[in-house]
Amino acid sequence: MEKPILAAMLSCSSTELNDSEKHLFSRYNPIGVTLFGTNIRDKNQLKKLISSIKEVIGRDDVLIAVDQEGGRVRRLVEPEFRSYLSQKNLGSLDEQDAVNASRCHAALISRDLKELGINWNYAPVLDIAFPNTTAALLSRCFSSDEKKTALLGQTMVEEYIRNGICPCIKHIPGHGRASVDPHLNLPVLNYSLKDLEKDFYPFQQLKDAPAGMTAHIVIPEVDPEFPVTQSAKAIQTIIRGIIGFEGFLISDGIDMKALKGSIGEKAQASLAAGCDAVCYCLGDAAEMQEVCTHARVLSDKSMIRFAKIKNIINNTSKYTTDFSKMEAEYDRLAGKAEKYIETYDATEVLHQLKNK
Repeated sequence: MEKPILAAMLSCSSTELNDSEKHLFSRYNPIGVTLFGTNIRDKNQLKKLISSIKEVIGRDDVLIAVDQEGGRVRRLVEPEFRSYLSQKNLGSLDEQDAVNASRCHAALISRDLKELGINWNYAPVLDIAFPNTTAALLSRCFSSDEKKTALLGQTMVEEYIRNGICPCIKHIPGHGRASVDPHLNLPVLNYSLKDLEKDFYPFQQLKDAPAGMTAHIVIPEVDPEFPVTQSAKAIQTIIRGIIGFEGFLISDGIDMKALKGSIGEKAQASLAAGCDAVCYCLGDAAEMQEVCTHARVLSDKSMIRFAKIKNIINNTSKYTTDFSKMEAEYDRLAGKAEKYIETYDATEVLHQLKNK
C-alpha cells in the first residue's frame, strides 16, 4: 500500500539536507520541496541536493520547485545559468515579438530545470499591472492589458508543458491592485467583483492550467474576514466559481506576514478553505514539524489533480526543441525590450528578514 502524501510543499535550510530534514521528509512524505537561493551554490551541488531529496522521500513523482520567473525573481543565476528577462521586459515588446520571446523564455528555462531534476516552476505571473502595483510585483507583471497578459501567459504555460515542466500560474485571483507587499502586510482590495473582472480575466483564460497559486488578499465583497488563501467562500465563489479553475491549487507561502496565527494554524486554515496543498518556504525545522503535524494528506480530489501534474512531469513525448535557435532568437528580442531596473526580489524578502 502506498504511503499517503502530505499536502505540503516543504523547504530546506541550506545546500544539503540535515538530519532533521531527512527525518521529516522520510516520515511525512510531502508532495514536494521548494528550493530558494539559500539552497543553491552551484550546479553540481544542486543536482546532489535534488537527488538526496528524491531519495529520502522515496517517490518518483516528488515535486521539486523553484521560482524561475525571470528578472530578479530567479533562483538559477549566472555564471552557471543564463540570465532571463523579467515579465515586464517581455510584455514591453510588440505582441508578436512578445509571444515569440515568451515561448523561447519558457523553453530555455525548461531546459535549465530539467537538467537539474526540477519539474515545477512557480510561473508565469498573471497579475495585471496597475498604477498602484507594489514594487514587490510590478516587474513581474507582463502588462496592464489583461488580454496581452493572458496571451503571453498561455504561451508560457503551453511551452512549459511541452517540455515536461509543470507551470503554476499565480497569484489567483490577482493582486495587481494591492498597494502593499503580502510578504509583509495583508492587502485589502476594496473593489466590487465587477471592478475585478479585468484582474480575473487572465486566470479565466488559463483556467485549464495544471496548477495555480493563491493570492494572500482580502476581497471584502466576498469575505471581509479572511484572505483568499484561507477563505472557503473566496475559493469557491471566485477561484473555482467565477474563474472556473479546476487545477491543483497551492497556497502562496504560509510564512508570509499577510497571514495571521501560528504556522500550523496557517497551514490548517488554508487546507480547510480548499487549497490542495500549502507552501512553506523558510526551511525552519521547528516550523516544518508544525506544518507536518497540522497539514492533512492529499484528498481524493487533490490526488486526481496531482495525477494530471504527474502526466506532465513524466512526459516522454518526442517533442524536440532547437535550443540554439531559441537562444539566438531570445537574445535578439531581448535587445528590443524596454529596459527596467528592478531592485526588489519579493520572494527572498522573508529569508532576508529571518537572517537579520
